[in-house]
Amino acid sequence: MQPSDSPDQQQPQATSSTPLTPGVNAPPRLTVPCAASPPARSGRRGGRFWIILGIGFLAVLILIGALALYRAVSTLSSLGGLDGEESGPDLREVVIENNHAMDKLAVVDVEGVIGGSYWGGDDFDMVELVRHQLKRAERDKRVKAVLLRIDSPGGEVLASDEISRLVEEFQDKTSKPVVASMGSLGASGAYYVAAPCRWIVAHELTLTGSIGVIMHGYNYRGLMNKVGVRPEVYKSGRFKDMMSPDRADEQIDPEERKMLQALVEETFKRFKRVVAKGRQRANELNKSEGRGLDDDWEQYADGRVFSGKQAFDLGFVDEVGNFKAAAARARKLAGVDRANVVQFRPPVDFFRFLRLFGKAETRGVKIDLGVEWPRLDPGRLYFMFLPGAH
Repeated sequence: MQPSDSPDQQQPQATSSTPLTPGVNAPPRLTVPCAASPPARSGRRGGRFWIILGIGFLAVLILIGALALYRAVSTLSSLGGLDGEESGPDLREVVIENNHAMDKLAVVDVEGVIGGSYWGGDDFDMVELVRHQLKRAERDKRVKAVLLRIDSPGGEVLASDEISRLVEEFQDKTSKPVVASMGSLGASGAYYVAAPCRWIVAHELTLTGSIGVIMHGYNYRGLMNKVGVRPEVYKSGRFKDMMSPDRADEQIDPEERKMLQALVEETFKRFKRVVAKGRQRANELNKSEGRGLDDDWEQYADGRVFSGKQAFDLGFVDEVGNFKAAAARARKLAGVDRANVVQFRPPVDFFRFLRLFGKAETRGVKIDLGVEWPRLDPGRLYFMFLPGAH
């Protein structure tokens, strides 16, 4: 029979090599090896967060770089660096109406004040955009006609004249008809643009006409006198400060008024020549199907506006209808039964999207009533329908 274990024998043996202190009956100290404690979970999460953040940042850099490369290639292509074509915006064909046809009708928009920058101050203004859209329609043999979609109060004289010339030259060179489709507004410079078209369609409620020229400015000399401000002017010639807004009435030379009015009248005569030439040519091509100007049409070219129905009665438009009617007429003039309706547009890329958050040029000023009217720059001639202008 073995003796029972003593209490001392039941104590766990020390794993440490530290010797016991002689003469002391205390139990030996134990040193238990401790495993390395795991890192705090919050630390793991923090590390993972920074890794994900870094990957996301790297992905954004790669995306921006790819977009920049795409933008550079597109710009180089549009400047003729890749395909030898003339410079211009990068236009992509967009199908507006798919009729499962081989032939196409190309839509060209004239919207807003004519002469303003394209889409919030992009690289190409309205005139250049229309020029290159018509160029694409000219090169594409499947485009049989162009729909000039108009919704505009008019605009700058030079810009309106250039677009009008582009429409006329396009038809002369390609023999493809251009059909104007007026929306809610097709007045003054907008009608100037439509005048050379083979066919003009207006809705019954379209405001059109307003054939005339305006030069607009302000004189704030009275306000300057009230606050005690007086201009000091040194000029090289008698008329160097024409249309200066800080002169008193007695300082305005009567000859200046005559010269400015003569300039307006000269531009007005050109407006009437463009209308007469365009409508006469369209009438010769359209024969009895179209409308000719009334013999006394010039009596109505005094700046007044017409409804689409009134414009039809006076011969300023050929048909009363909507965009669908204009498309049907374009197919008929082009001699095709079916056609897809397309448009050549600049792509909306990442950099153009960022421009929306930047400073953009405004084309209007707000008056006390809270209404926004198109802004007329002093010293410029306009073909503009301006309600309330005097």
